[in-house]
Amino acid sequence: MFRDRFEAGRQLAERLRDLAGQPAIVLALPRGGVLVGYEIARALRLPLDVILTRKIGAPFNPEYAIGVVAENGFVSVNEEELALGVADEDFIRRVVPKLMAELERRRQLYRGGRPLPDLTGRIAILVDDGVATGFTMLGAIAAVREQHPERIVVALPVAPPVTVERLRREVDRVEVLLTPEPLDGVGAWYQDFHQATDEEVLELLRRAREALAQGEREGTA
Repeated sequence: MFRDRFEAGRQLAERLRDLAGQPAIVLALPRGGVLVGYEIARALRLPLDVILTRKIGAPFNPEYAIGVVAENGFVSVNEEELALGVADEDFIRRVVPKLMAELERRRQLYRGGRPLPDLTGRIAILVDDGVATGFTMLGAIAAVREQHPERIVVALPVAPPVTVERLRREVDRVEVLLTPEPLDGVGAWYQDFHQATDEEVLELLRRAREALAQGEREGTA
């Protein structure tokens, strides 16, 4: 169990030490993933930004992911869930525009409306505070892949084994600290799993920019 997301980020940073000094960028999934990503970016002296996705939650349980949307317009739905009657096409048509509107709100808030940064020739390190089905992370991977990075790395504090294997098939490298079975929810593996706020995310993004700029000034002094 992790004390909080910051501790998880510091532990992940140790796994990723070989990427320090590389042309890499940490892309965190808001909100909780930014707390993890902040520590990775700080330790490795890398830029930190967000990658915006939203899971499509089941009608009976919004936390149960049956699909994902990403900021570049990517939409993926688990067809098996539809076949089982968990949701229908009409539900998907109604919920996707709402999720896209929320992604646009977050892009305006976190990036001032800017698109994803240029990833050409860079290593994209995708970070979240944990995943269950992995649908949200798969959406992030799809969005990042369109930017043609040199490599895609996924870094997670906790994920079930079946999801880890699914992610390994999609990216160049996966680092996961804990792979419990059963998962029993991502929050079960943190002592502090508070609901991160927009204000907290914005503050960490600001601090990461300032720390990176300070490091660059010291490096050229």
